[in-house]
Amino acid sequence: MATFKSLEICAGSGGQALGLEQAGFEHVALVEIEHVACQTLRTNRPHWNVIEGDLRYFRATEFKGAVDLLAGGVPCPPFSVAGKQLGDLDERDLFPEALRIASECDPKAIMLENVRGLLDPKFEVYRLQMLEELDSMSYMGEWRLFNASDFGVSQIRPRAILVALKKNGWNNFSWPEKSGIPPPTVGELLFEEMAELGWERVNEWKNKAQRIAPTLVGGSKKHGGPDLGPTRAKKAWGDLGVDGHGLADRAPINGFSGKPRLTVQMAALIQGFPKDWQFAGKKTSAYRQIGNAFPPAVAAAIGKSIFNALEHGKSK
Repeated sequence: MATFKSLEICAGSGGQALGLEQAGFEHVALVEIEHVACQTLRTNRPHWNVIEGDLRYFRATEFKGAVDLLAGGVPCPPFSVAGKQLGDLDERDLFPEALRIASECDPKAIMLENVRGLLDPKFEVYRLQMLEELDSMSYMGEWRLFNASDFGVSQIRPRAILVALKKNGWNNFSWPEKSGIPPPTVGELLFEEMAELGWERVNEWKNKAQRIAPTLVGGSKKHGGPDLGPTRAKKAWGDLGVDGHGLADRAPINGFSGKPRLTVQMAALIQGFPKDWQFAGKKTSAYRQIGNAFPPAVAAAIGKSIFNALEHGKSK
């Protein structure tokens, strides 16, 4: 099987990078500005080339001809309905930097993800402008909406995905199909973790938590803490028997009554991370990394479709 190289920008705690690794890509570098997220990446994958720094000052010219896929999840606040939705007027909009980096390293394919809000009508011109700029760089691309629950993740998590390939390779690409397998409920997914310290009411809790989770919200440096999102999200968690007003340091013990809180590891499982993925930093920082991540299973599915397209093009 062919080996394809990827360059990851805004890598965060590695959700997308992990999924692309599962799809068969080998990372030549991962760029991330947050020190604690870089620690997470280095802890879990010591062999990854993690470049810590501001994307605006990163130059990808040294990777020209050495990268098959440029991938990343640029900051979502410019397009999030939880923010002011300033789009290109928001100083945190890094899509222009992503396009600059693409022009510098000239990959065969590009994959960028963001919040559902980017697909709102108010950003239609912005999306078209990006496609036009990609066209001028000899790419063809398309925006699609994906929900993590369609790929086995126990969470309602819609994401806007842009995939683009060089024009001579676009016809080789097909978007992935839904897995067709319902994801486990929150009760099924977290039963072992909730039962870890012998909580005698865990079966009762499991029987109540019979739906998938609402969207985890990581927040930004300025806003958001180790709670599970806005009021509506907290209510949805409450309906699942989970206290969404914060995170716990450990699973509930015998004698605990009321609604348990999630631990960092439980939140990571809901985001689709494997059990052995470790998060650096304290609770708030770890949860923020998790809540802002791209579920690995979704990245793996789309990444595999890109991988297959590149492989098909190489065999011609």
